[in-house]
Amino acid sequence: MTPNQPGKISSVYFIGIGGIGMSALARYFNLQGASVSGYDKTPTALTARLIEEGIPVHFTEDLQLIPSHPDLVVYTPAVPSDHAEMKYYRETVVPMKKRAEVLGEITASGKTIAVAGTHGKTTVSTLIAHILQTANQPFMGFLGGISKNHGGNFLFFPPHLSLEESQSGQALNVVEADEYDRSFLRLTPSVAIITAADPDHLDIYGHPEDLIRSFEAFTSRIQKGGHLILKQGVAIHPVVQNNYAVHSYSVDRPTDFKAVNIRLEKDLYHFDLVTPDRLIKELKPGIPGLFNLENAVAAMAAGYLLGIPDKVLRESLASYQGVQRRFDFRIRSEGLVYIDDYAHHPVELTACITAVRNLYPGKKITGIFQPHLFTRTRDFADDFARSLELLDELWLLEIYPAREEPIPGVNAAMLLERIRINKKMILGKQEVLSRLSEQRPEVLLTLGAGDIDKLVNPIETLLGKPEMQ
Repeated sequence: MTPNQPGKISSVYFIGIGGIGMSALARYFNLQGASVSGYDKTPTALTARLIEEGIPVHFTEDLQLIPSHPDLVVYTPAVPSDHAEMKYYRETVVPMKKRAEVLGEITASGKTIAVAGTHGKTTVSTLIAHILQTANQPFMGFLGGISKNHGGNFLFFPPHLSLEESQSGQALNVVEADEYDRSFLRLTPSVAIITAADPDHLDIYGHPEDLIRSFEAFTSRIQKGGHLILKQGVAIHPVVQNNYAVHSYSVDRPTDFKAVNIRLEKDLYHFDLVTPDRLIKELKPGIPGLFNLENAVAAMAAGYLLGIPDKVLRESLASYQGVQRRFDFRIRSEGLVYIDDYAHHPVELTACITAVRNLYPGKKITGIFQPHLFTRTRDFADDFARSLELLDELWLLEIYPAREEPIPGVNAAMLLERIRINKKMILGKQEVLSRLSEQRPEVLLTLGAGDIDKLVNPIETLLGKPEMQ
């Protein structure tokens, strides 16, 4: 019994249902008519949305609240092995599968576009899904963020798309190919994109070279006759045993796909796209930032290889609104700009802060940053410090542990000591709000992948009050 067999799975239970990838799978099964329920550690906006959609979610390890014999239990490696519900299901005769394995089975028999990379994959995959919908191409999208155009992380088009149709080749699959825990090695894409392979997840890989080898193993899974779209400068060597085509892309370097005639107009980059056989003129991403221009080139390359007409590519790019928590403008007035971003790696922080600096030269930029994971903070402490020094003022929150136990000596104070700017401090969440009630920033950023998102609405409400305008 596998997830891509219609009607075979009538009940699914998720341990860690509030994760962005897990919740997308929960929505998939719910829409197929299965009985879906799950556990997560803390309530979030995502779990609230699932409950609104009729999916029961509880937040305590309580065996009285779980189904005794579901057809399938889906879990995430972020859940500890001694979790009471994990232990119960391991001791019963119930099929248990990791999220990545289930996603691989769902997409195995269809044509899949998989976007991998340590940065940029959510934006690129969400833009590709938007391109397909604009082109009226049936698809299912399993995304790593909430599309601002379509309001979800599991997208399907048209709305009446059935499981049988999705598995028959009539629809494309768009998936975010996650390198964490080597999850992307469960996928067999027809089109793969690799946006970056910077060192990360060293708690899993040990050494950067092992991460690179995992990306190379991912390329070996591309189907015969398929395509790899590889960012120029990413230090991996594709494994082309399946006889697929390799295409390079960049912002403006000599590559198969690149942007030319780049110009900044009203905070947005306009450009023309060079392709292997023609020039596609007058493209304009609907979201700002040079790094998003690069993401747009990758997504446009996929659209070109899929045969999407130039007119549709142009229209979809202009109407693309981005992803929640990816360079997400929350307030954009003459006297105040507030942007929320998921950046949690030094490379991402540098890209985000630099983009803001380019958009608002001369403005004071205040950043609120929450480090994510003790191991990542330890492994890249100096790199984090150099990135955060691009700010004019830093308000640093304590490290968000996620799945990890504390590491002695690894904390916000350790990181703050390495940062060479004068205006820097460690604050709690409530202290942030108190300080903002007294001090009006010119440009404010919230940055991080932990629970800093819980500050976004309160900050938006506080700074958006009439007296603050």
